[in-house]
Amino acid sequence: MPDGPRYEDDFYAWTQYQAGVLRSMPAPDNRFDREHIAEEIEDLGKSERDAVRGQIRRIIEHFLKLAYSRAEQPRFGWMETIDDARQTIADKISPTLRRDAEAVLDKLFAEAKRRAARGLRRYGEADAADALPQTCPYSLDEICQEDWYPVSPEPR
Repeated sequence: MPDGPRYEDDFYAWTQYQAGVLRSMPAPDNRFDREHIAEEIEDLGKSERDAVRGQIRRIIEHFLKLAYSRAEQPRFGWMETIDDARQTIADKISPTLRRDAEAVLDKLFAEAKRRAARGLRRYGEADAADALPQTCPYSLDEICQEDWYPVSPEPR
């Protein structure tokens, strides 16, 4: 069995490890473009990481809209978007990507909050945009949990 993370267990960690192994191997044949191949392998993992981060950002944005908007009509659409994003995360997340997401959750929240505030203002809900929390009120478990949605901090 090879050293390092297994492809089946943690694709992102595997790509980063394999790129490092490839770079460390002697390459006597200069026809083999080792550095670019290693970069391509790393990029495959980074693409997975970026997809997970993007879906988490998307969920948080829609969580904020669900919790702070007084609008009734788009609610089920926001919930469908959350469900779709959760499915994508479930298909891609690995232990390493989970740790990465937890490490950057505050950054993802800040980006999602900006998007949510802009969307709320666009539809005349400046008061809701102004009421958005300063820090992320959601855990990664809540973000990924099927059929969990935030409740409004204020009665509608």
